[in-house]
Amino acid sequence: MSDILRNDPAHWRRELRETFILATPLILGQLSSIGMNVIDTLLAGHLDARTLAAVAIGTGLWSLAIVAAIGVMLALPPSVAQLAGAGERARIGPLLRQALWLALALGIALLLLVRGAGVLLAPIGIEPDVAAETRKFLHAIAWGAPALTGYFALRGFSDGVGMTRPTMYFGLLGLLLLAPIGYVLMYGRLGFAARGAQGSGMATAIVLWIQFAAFALYLRLRRHYRELAPFARFEAPHWPEIVGLLRLGVPMGVSVLMEAGLFVAAALLIGSLGANSVAGHQIAINVASVAFMVPLGVAMATTVRVGNAVGRGDPDAVRRAGYAGITATAFTQTLSSLVMALFPLAIANIYTTDAGVAAMAAQLMLLAAVFQFSDGVQVAANGALRGLKDTTVPMAITALAYWGIGMPVGWWLAFRAGFGARGMWMGLIAGLTVAAALLFLRFTRMAPHRQA
Repeated sequence: MSDILRNDPAHWRRELRETFILATPLILGQLSSIGMNVIDTLLAGHLDARTLAAVAIGTGLWSLAIVAAIGVMLALPPSVAQLAGAGERARIGPLLRQALWLALALGIALLLLVRGAGVLLAPIGIEPDVAAETRKFLHAIAWGAPALTGYFALRGFSDGVGMTRPTMYFGLLGLLLLAPIGYVLMYGRLGFAARGAQGSGMATAIVLWIQFAAFALYLRLRRHYRELAPFARFEAPHWPEIVGLLRLGVPMGVSVLMEAGLFVAAALLIGSLGANSVAGHQIAINVASVAFMVPLGVAMATTVRVGNAVGRGDPDAVRRAGYAGITATAFTQTLSSLVMALFPLAIANIYTTDAGVAAMAAQLMLLAAVFQFSDGVQVAANGALRGLKDTTVPMAITALAYWGIGMPVGWWLAFRAGFGARGMWMGLIAGLTVAAALLFLRFTRMAPHRQA
């Protein structure tokens, strides 16, 4: 990395600039997704406690299910980026059409899984009236699953060719539509019956279909995509292409699920430590999740930049793109870490007026400040490796780091060493740090070097 900085500073600065230009719309698109969750919570919270509980539980189950499917669809951006870099643009449209077949299959499977997830509620001890509302939420939101996977196929196609602004446009569109549609369906306005949690699920599903249809229409009409001919013809499923996407995407889906599952499991375990611990954890993890959208957007841009360089057969550019993405996230995470470390109580007080909850949240936010750097490096290094289409070993690394180290260390510190919620967060720090170190080393090993 130091050789790149010393020998080619002009290219290095240009790479950083291009990465940020590509990443900014992706960051805003990711923040819009988080904003939709906030809107759901606010609408439910102002209705009644039962609706809020049902939406919270239902959203947790929905999120776990969709994160794996979205992870699989992450196979498309590096595939498209490598084709674009190699000048094989005629193959990009057909690849999108095969990705849409894969998205349809995943969407239908996800629809069925989410509709059936209600059977899990009684065994985990959810109260019957909350469980009934949660099932209504799940049955409604499940109909949006095919739209969601299709949307990510279209988004991966556009991001892969370096056109990331549509991700921002349609993310903001969803954010703007969800509040009024959710309000009408949940509260019963404009002649509609009040449907509470079910209305929340219906609103999200409707918005997902609008986003998908609008994105498809945008790709169809905009001249920027004309030469790629995304919808030039109907094509039957071509199994070698679909299997290739699955071979690349399934390990990504497992990796994303490993990380999401770690945080969900941590929340469930902290749930046994008392109300203040649960509330403090929820506030701190919400702040950390918002901050994480920035390095996540940079990582997505890094995937495209690395993939383009691979397609061009330029090993120096591959290494420069990967290291630029990792450096960019280190910079952004330093800023977020400083904010959390310097103003933890002030941030906590935005969320709550309960002094005990705020104090717990502030303690956990100090720990969140510690893992910002590791979290940024691991997601950026993973993004660079996706650009190389290296996904199987990173999957094993995340499994080891999160579940072989992070969870056991967190559990021991929380429940045996007596650190409580802070101990679980120390485990998260350990898991993320190991993942960051191993994924960074993996990229340094896998990035091609120019032959003498």
